[in-house]
Amino acid sequence: MKHQETISPKAFYDAAFPAGKEYASKLPDMQNADSKAIKGANVPIIQVGMDNFKLPLKFLSKNCEVRELQASVTGTVSLAANSKGINMSRIMRTFYAFQDRIFTIDLLEEILRAMKSEVGTSRAFIKISFSYPIKQKSLRSGLEGWQYYNCSYEAKLDDLDRLRKIVGFEFVYSSACPCSAELGEHARKTRNIFCIPHSQRSKVRVSAEISKGASIFIEDMHAHCLNALKTETQAMVKREDEQAFAELNGAYVKFVEDAARLVFEQIDADPRISDFEAVCVHFESLHSHDAVSAICKGKPGGFTADFSDFHGLLC
Repeated sequence: MKHQETISPKAFYDAAFPAGKEYASKLPDMQNADSKAIKGANVPIIQVGMDNFKLPLKFLSKNCEVRELQASVTGTVSLAANSKGINMSRIMRTFYAFQDRIFTIDLLEEILRAMKSEVGTSRAFIKISFSYPIKQKSLRSGLEGWQYYNCSYEAKLDDLDRLRKIVGFEFVYSSACPCSAELGEHARKTRNIFCIPHSQRSKVRVSAEISKGASIFIEDMHAHCLNALKTETQAMVKREDEQAFAELNGAYVKFVEDAARLVFEQIDADPRISDFEAVCVHFESLHSHDAVSAICKGKPGGFTADFSDFHGLLC
């Protein structure tokens, strides 16, 4: 019997190869294989999809100005038992069909329904993260500078088609320690010693579930945090602004417990927000560790303030 010679495949990329519909229809599709192809336990998967795909999106400000910002997107769906996998590109392709729209928290429901239909699934989740600019006026000099805020729009549709819409907002502020201020004042009064109370850069992350039929702007979330905490870090500073900031911190000293309760008071008063969670971190300048707190509205089945990734709030 004559030995059959094996022909090695060519190491060549043909940029002009015409991959038409007929050719594409015959390509192997491993994700649509039957249940015999499943590796491991044949059980449902709660979330499977794509994380951190980026593209520019348009966002609407409270004064109706359209801003194009870079966004990072996470999109996932559920996978039933007996299904090998999903066609992940459908998640991105579905999202890209909306890329020219103006993004608000309300648009996410439309995207989720399109994802569920296109992928053929019972649950869908989407989160859009972006850095949102708001112009800040200096305390006394009249100068202005841009502050950027880590924000997110998040929505999920469950098996019963129940929708949750959540706006995420991070706010950086200064926290001057009330205890340190009192101890410093004691030293001044009793021993004529000059002291500087310790203060530090701090952050709160608010996650707010939006009530059905309601809308909220990023500027509203900023206003809530500013009204609650007062001592936002500054973008543009001259000497008169620095002096004003020292006075501001003296007027609004706060422990991390105070910060959580102050934010609670502001957010809880907004009827557009049905549920919320606020997580605070004070990056201590006195201690080699940080002070943390977490609080929530306490709505049954809602946020629980069961938060542990405080280190992830570094700023």
